[in-house]
Amino acid sequence: MHANKASPATEKDGRNISVDMYPFIRKYKDGSIERFLRSPFVLASSDQAGNRGVATRDVVVDKATGVSVRLFLPSRAAETAGRNELPLVIYVHGGSFCTESAFGRTYHRYATSLAASAGALVVSVEYSLAPEFPIPAAYDDAWAALQWAASLSDPWLASYVDPARTFLAGDSAGGNIVYHTAVRASHEVNDEMMDIAGLIMVHPYFWGAKRLPSELAWVDDSEGAAAVFPPYRVDRLWPFVTAGQAGNDDPRIDPPASEISSLACRRVLIAVAGKDTLRDRGLDLSDRIRDHDAPRPWMMQGRREVTVVESEGEDHGFHLYSPLRTTSKRLMGSIVEFINQQPNSSPANRMVLGVPTTPFKDVFGYGIAMKSWGTRSSMPRNGATYMKIGRVGPSNKISVRLPMPAAVLWTRVINNFF
Repeated sequence: MHANKASPATEKDGRNISVDMYPFIRKYKDGSIERFLRSPFVLASSDQAGNRGVATRDVVVDKATGVSVRLFLPSRAAETAGRNELPLVIYVHGGSFCTESAFGRTYHRYATSLAASAGALVVSVEYSLAPEFPIPAAYDDAWAALQWAASLSDPWLASYVDPARTFLAGDSAGGNIVYHTAVRASHEVNDEMMDIAGLIMVHPYFWGAKRLPSELAWVDDSEGAAAVFPPYRVDRLWPFVTAGQAGNDDPRIDPPASEISSLACRRVLIAVAGKDTLRDRGLDLSDRIRDHDAPRPWMMQGRREVTVVESEGEDHGFHLYSPLRTTSKRLMGSIVEFINQQPNSSPANRMVLGVPTTPFKDVFGYGIAMKSWGTRSSMPRNGATYMKIGRVGPSNKISVRLPMPAAVLWTRVINNFF
């Protein structure tokens, strides 16, 4: 590890720094907090025309703690579907457990796009942020939001939502939070709680005390140094957001097999990015979820249905800051398809969305250093067979689609063209 990585800044503008997690957050010894990764506040509005046909409204779901949510209702889909027909997506935003907001421009726009594209009612959770509210405060807030949604006490939920089509979704830290929300729902479910139809984790934050081989390789090379989440920064995150009460051996970021096997969720989608330091943790979790039988026989026969989507050549959270990018659109399309597809008992495919040929552009101007990446190879996992669709080599193109037997776990590699 380079010396400058192990030794973050100790002073800024004459103030002594306690914890430096730039470009996300910085804590000073005087107790003050400076957050860098945040977007401007956006008001909720019933103006559908100005928000892609999506009406929004804010609700406080727990007056004791102040937990609140923003609802996104795609009006045209609601009118077409009639009563109690829309899928419900409870969305938990990312931001390293300590930054961003459901009410900020980034996640307001993303939830709007998700609601409009999937024809789903989205409940975006505004949870308590560390370090002022260390973990497990965010877990408790997400659980409160799920309980509130399950009650169908809100008129939009009561009028338009199909409780049997409830999804938990989140990115980065939010991916970790919704995983634990699903685990908690598996243990505390009762006749008044809705079933979780699917779990969606985009670039989820999971880690561990022991480095994976790929993480070791990234420590000293230029690729690892330029990543949004280099390993040395990931190492410091969990102790910070837990107020020093837990280290990287915490099972909350390195789930044990017993917990994974208890997950009463039939369908799971995990999206990873090829240049993301957290990539292999996401792939490892997908393998472990797939390999453990569901705890309830009525859920499915055999293994869970696990869909893995990889965006090659992209880094952590790319889809949020460049939503019009082709890889971002394809990732959104995969999530929309997952929400709206009819469940089946056969294993899902792994989709690899191809390498971009244009550099990342941070359209919101947050200053995250991104570069035009090269290709990182993906090796088959657990004996999976790869089927390539699209460009295979400079002079070899395949345009046919081959049948994929349900009894075999296939992997699709889809090369994007820009």
